[in-house]
Amino acid sequence: MKLQRKNGRGLRALTVGAVAVSGALVLTACGSDNNAGNGGQNTAAAGNIKCDGKGQLLASGSSAQKNAIDAWVQAYTAACKDVQINYKDIGSGGGITEFLQGSTAFAGSDSALKPEEVTESKKVCKSGQGVNLPMLGGPIAIGYNLPGVDSLVLDAKTIAQIFDGKIKKWNDPAIAKLNPDAKLPATEIQAFHRSDESGTTQNLGKYLGKSAPDDWKYEAEKSWPAKGGQSASGSSGVASQVKQTEGAIGYFELSYATSQSISTVKVDTGAPEPVEATSENASKAIAAAKVVGKDKDLALELDYATKAEGAYPIILVTYEIACDKGNKAETLDAVKSFLTYTSSEEGQKILTEKGYAPLPAEIADKVREIVPTLS
Repeated sequence: MKLQRKNGRGLRALTVGAVAVSGALVLTACGSDNNAGNGGQNTAAAGNIKCDGKGQLLASGSSAQKNAIDAWVQAYTAACKDVQINYKDIGSGGGITEFLQGSTAFAGSDSALKPEEVTESKKVCKSGQGVNLPMLGGPIAIGYNLPGVDSLVLDAKTIAQIFDGKIKKWNDPAIAKLNPDAKLPATEIQAFHRSDESGTTQNLGKYLGKSAPDDWKYEAEKSWPAKGGQSASGSSGVASQVKQTEGAIGYFELSYATSQSISTVKVDTGAPEPVEATSENASKAIAAAKVVGKDKDLALELDYATKAEGAYPIILVTYEIACDKGNKAETLDAVKSFLTYTSSEEGQKILTEKGYAPLPAEIADKVREIVPTLS
């Protein structure tokens, strides 16, 4: 993977999957009963988690990464005890808003900060600014509910027309052409999208804008831009609607499709074979990402129009957004400790089984260099 640095803030990259829960997820983390005499720092007996800090660590944002957060905190709490992590999966937009209000220690977002948000972050990060730290990647699965159709291929054009209300029935000639062996019913298509501001929505919009520009004329933003369709809150809400509605189609992180046994679309990218939504195939696409942030900011530019063999193009990267300088003294140690673990080889290894894609090695190495320098 070739990494490049460019001047300027760069693109917003899209954040990863989880079950949206209305309340906060309160989890015990970091610390140890036997850490006396070492400044509150302890290397866990199980694994190599270095615990530091005390008290409550508040964070919020991407519902896409909630399943990963759950797994990380479960492992973290097995080693550390003195910090509570309270992560609310309220969507990327909500997470950034709370971070910019100074309500949280870090935010999870499937999109990098916009230039104006970086400027605003300087009010919270008194001597610095908010930086984007990639922490995980993954495929945005296009899930569908169509009894009798076990395999379905769509391309960017048909996906765009479905979500824009231009293709209304499952036996439409454009879909039939891509699926000559499938028995497609005349069922009405029920398209579901996110009701909340979501990096998943924005990343899907980037993919459609790059790969089907003649059919998707909308700007890639966190809010759903097209008319029509039905909405649901969070990735979990969209997945639930698809699960229970015959003829439905929606988008969410792969972990939701896997956990609920929802069929997913294979994408015709122009490669020799349609590409399935898997962690491995998403990793192939993410490996082509370029760093477009500067200094300690690692905002990425993703190639949504890839035609590489086996590369799944509808992808996102979830960032943890924190201050490079000016973090609150009472939470700084815990933030660094937790993010050190999540970006570690040990933390990254658990992602694949949860439906996520670990960071490419070169990007992970850069995150591991930056996290200890947060101040």
